[in-house]
Amino acid sequence: MNQSSPFFTNDAVVLGILMVTLALIFYSTTLSLFEKFYKIVPSILLCFFIPGLLSSFNIISASESQLDETASRFLLPTCLVFFTLSVDFKAIKRLGGKALFVFFAGALGVMVGGPLGFWIGKMIDPSFLGKEGEEVWRGLATIAGSWTGGNANQLALKEIFQPSPAVFAQTSVIDVLFAELWLGLLLYFVGKAAIIDKKMKADDSVIHEIRARVELENAKQKNPTFQELFILLAVGFGITGIAHLIADKITPFVEINYPALKAYSLASKSFWIVTIASLSGLLLSNTRARNLEKLGSTKIGTVFLYMLIATIGMQLHIFEAFQNPMLFVVGLIWIFTHAIFTIIAAYLVKAPFFFTAVGSQANVGGVASASVVAAAFHPSLAPIGVLLAILGNAIGTYCGYLTGLALQWLSH
Repeated sequence: MNQSSPFFTNDAVVLGILMVTLALIFYSTTLSLFEKFYKIVPSILLCFFIPGLLSSFNIISASESQLDETASRFLLPTCLVFFTLSVDFKAIKRLGGKALFVFFAGALGVMVGGPLGFWIGKMIDPSFLGKEGEEVWRGLATIAGSWTGGNANQLALKEIFQPSPAVFAQTSVIDVLFAELWLGLLLYFVGKAAIIDKKMKADDSVIHEIRARVELENAKQKNPTFQELFILLAVGFGITGIAHLIADKITPFVEINYPALKAYSLASKSFWIVTIASLSGLLLSNTRARNLEKLGSTKIGTVFLYMLIATIGMQLHIFEAFQNPMLFVVGLIWIFTHAIFTIIAAYLVKAPFFFTAVGSQANVGGVASASVVAAAFHPSLAPIGVLLAILGNAIGTYCGYLTGLALQWLSH
């Protein structure tokens, strides 16, 4: 890594560069000129790797900036609040047991596949585990969060397990590469869904019923007033403030009285912040506060998320990302295990391929990919993908945390 001072060191300038970068990426997705390009390269990959390239060429540097820490402390817990705030447990229940069974089987496949791939990789080449402070398991734990929830969960686990920038860069490549390859494979089979359902003896009538219900009940978001926007921000940042306040009290208490819990990251302030923020959002989702979704809480949360992704991207050192080829073996075993769990679960309950594809992407791909796959069946079904992905956002941090502990145990 280049040790000389980066070209831009002023955080105001760096933030401006990152925001312009994000704006150009998302503007280019609307241009027909880049239509074929974005069918191959997902926009979120560019949000990670363009800042990574700027950092690799020493134009900007995370080590010379406070933006990463600021975003992770303030924007991450706030976007977790906004994402979990919109969970509609009644609507999820109406999807039926088959959809939830396939979804949770997919999450279990991720939780099993990661440690399995890690163990096999360790047997083949023990040196791939990394050195002290750069343990590979820390980076792989962030993939577990990404593949059971989404990017917000991944970044929450990054704060909890603290992988080194080099390890995070390597595992981010694995995350995006195999997630997008699996997405492409699922989209290919969408056109063959009727044939697959026939062979699996699945009843797809429930899909038609859901589509009709969604078309009737799909409520449009309202344009929030000035006052409503401040209420929305007050809830998000207010809970973030409370999470920080409680974490400031719990962390030293655990460190002093229960030092053994440090091994499980329970003495990490970041762990308590993201946990309290997520649980608060889930609790509020059962109250009238869930109506804030109509004011665009998820949209604002997504904006915060991509700002966070860009600041994290500053830590990626692209030229170091392919220095651990064994990670590609781990990634292949991991995604294959998830696929097997999902397909077997669908076969056992005779679930239509729609639930297989959308349930899988609600885990591995998050809101964007799950809604894209659902919309590939029919545009009116996109909210179903969002609904399952929101459930993934709700459980992803916890599933990833447990997987991370399993990876830590296997590493020793």
